[in-house]
Amino acid sequence: MFDHPSFDSHEDVHVFHDEPSGLRAIIAIHSTALGPAAGGCRMWNYASDEAMLTDALRLSQGMSYKNAMAGLELGGGKAVIWGNSHTDKTPELFRAFGRAVEHLQGRYWTAEDVGLSPADLAAAAEETSYAAGLENGAAASGDPSPVTALGVYRGICETAKRAFGSPDLSGKTVAVQGVGHVGSDVCRHVAKAGAKLYASDVNTAALERISKETGAIIVAPDEIYDQPMDIFSPNALGATINDESFSRLGAKVIAGGANNQLASADMGEKLRKAGVLYAPDYVINGGGIINVAAEISGAYSRTWVDGKLDVLMQTLGDVLDESLSEGMPTNLVADRIAKARIGRSA
Repeated sequence: MFDHPSFDSHEDVHVFHDEPSGLRAIIAIHSTALGPAAGGCRMWNYASDEAMLTDALRLSQGMSYKNAMAGLELGGGKAVIWGNSHTDKTPELFRAFGRAVEHLQGRYWTAEDVGLSPADLAAAAEETSYAAGLENGAAASGDPSPVTALGVYRGICETAKRAFGSPDLSGKTVAVQGVGHVGSDVCRHVAKAGAKLYASDVNTAALERISKETGAIIVAPDEIYDQPMDIFSPNALGATINDESFSRLGAKVIAGGANNQLASADMGEKLRKAGVLYAPDYVINGGGIINVAAEISGAYSRTWVDGKLDVLMQTLGDVLDESLSEGMPTNLVADRIAKARIGRSA
């Protein structure tokens, strides 16, 4: 564990198993320096327990940085559940997950991520007070993904302004990878802004729906990298920016909502040298956790959320500008700022 390449001095790593419900979960707490750890729960059918642990650790660290860059009084944590989100979900499983969250007594707040819905969280909330992203309750705000998508869209415009000299997307071509809750709304925003749109996803039904709505040209998942594009927006799973995909991409901007987009940290420098401007994922996709933070406060305010989102876009702009002026990759600029905010050495 301590020698794991993604351990990064995590404070807590908890493994939970509930045989009656079939729950197999990990809750990783990276840092509580700024406040209780907060981050969504992902349900995924992992290839191995090693893959599950790696995902939990990387996502948890990313939440520490994301919450710090969003200016929130929250630390970073993440939960992952091993299972098929289409076939393995039961209320009993999520109630067992709720008991696991409650066991940590407020050190970790959960919300939804890939594979979960507000209904799943509602079942978990029957067993814990530390769940956000709910549809019912005094401060409930529901699915935070529309706010995530709005931030991603605004971040695309901020990055385009520096790469192309204007935030105007009309006449630009955007390739969107993944049309789930976040990616579908990103498609809607960029289509409304006048961009030509390519889209891919393994979920063909969702892809066909968003294509009919936005006019997006459907391409096969592995072919998304080969399309003529100005902007690539990854909104599915992580590590899609790697040596193989990088050799095929013609985009000048990479800006999307997926977590851990870079397969390795050195990809940031490769992108910079190639003249590709990359919006660090945990900065551009912070809108959802801002929305969750407002709910955790107990007095949800969309005005507060919008104000925090404005500040987040300023922070993204600062990262991009420093990268361009100092000749540093954007991911390392963002890491340095995030580590300083949580009191860790750069």
